[in-house]
Amino acid sequence: MHVITTSRLILEPQVAAHADEMFVVLGDPAIYEYENEPPASLEWLRERFTKLESRQSADGQEQWLNWVIRLGTSQLIGYVQATVFPTGRAAIAYELSSKYWGRGLAREACRAMISELAERYQVRSVYAVFKRENMRSFRLLERLGFAPGSPESNGEYRVEPDELLMLLEREQFNGRRATIV
Repeated sequence: MHVITTSRLILEPQVAAHADEMFVVLGDPAIYEYENEPPASLEWLRERFTKLESRQSADGQEQWLNWVIRLGTSQLIGYVQATVFPTGRAAIAYELSSKYWGRGLAREACRAMISELAERYQVRSVYAVFKRENMRSFRLLERLGFAPGSPESNGEYRVEPDELLMLLEREQFNGRRATIV
C-alpha cells in the first residue's frame, strides 16, 4: 500500500498506531445515524487495526485495504477502505467526522482510493452497500459516478431489504489522478 495525496488530503495506510487518533474520530455519534456503532474501547480498536494490518482475509483470497484520511498535515478526519476480491471487484466503505461533512472531502478521498484501486490493484468494478435512508451516502456515490444496482443483483451482492447497492464500472471511473508517493 502507498500513501496517496490529493490537493487537500493525505490517505495513509491504516496501522495500529492510528488507533488513538481514530478513536476520537470514530466517537462522533452523528456517523452512526444509520448503522454500526462506535468502537467499544481504544484497546478494541487498536486490536482491530492490528488485525487489518495483514491486508488480507484469513484465507488470503481478499485484500483488505484501509487508509486513514488526514486533512493536510494535521488531524485525522476519517477513513476509506476497500475489500478487493480476486474477480477484480471491490467493495468500498468510508467514514468521515461529521465536522467535515459537506466540503467535498469524502468525495476527494473516495475518488483517490478508486483511482488507486484501478491503477495498482486492477479493480474493474466497485460497489457500495448502505442503508436506503442514508441520502448523504447516496449523493456521494452518485457524484462519484455510481449508479443503483438492479434488483436482480441484490442477491449476488447480499443486499438486505433495507439497503441499497450502487455500482461503478471501470469505464465510468473518472476524476483526477491521485499522486502516489
